[in-house]
Amino acid sequence: MSRLGKVIVEADGGSRGNPGPAGYGALLLDEDGGELLDRQGFLGVTTNNVAEYEGMIAGLTAAVELGATSVEVRMDSRLVVEQMSGNWKVRHPGLRPLAARAAELVAQFESVTFTWIPRADNVRADALANQAMNDGA
Repeated sequence: MSRLGKVIVEADGGSRGNPGPAGYGALLLDEDGGELLDRQGFLGVTTNNVAEYEGMIAGLTAAVELGATSVEVRMDSRLVVEQMSGNWKVRHPGLRPLAARAAELVAQFESVTFTWIPRADNVRADALANQAMNDGA
């Protein structure tokens, strides 16, 4: 498999009701911001934080599948960004397996950075998450 180099993952997740019907969206972009692919999924009833993690995991999984060597993850979830950056502990037992799964994916890259972005800058991933919730409802 050829190596892709650096990719950008924009990920989001949401829940209507928290917990409630939940979905995620993730986009893989090249370094110039061109879209390589997107992923979305309906999760059933769960929390917004679980959905945020699932969006990031979907994006990281896609980056592994495409052979990326480094990733910048951009999300509007301060919780996920800070936990994955190692700044905050993963206290909620329901998030620990997701954080562990994400860490296994992260270990497959030469480098991964996590960047918090304002919600207004995450509209494409948000739209995918909302579409997944609409489709699953």
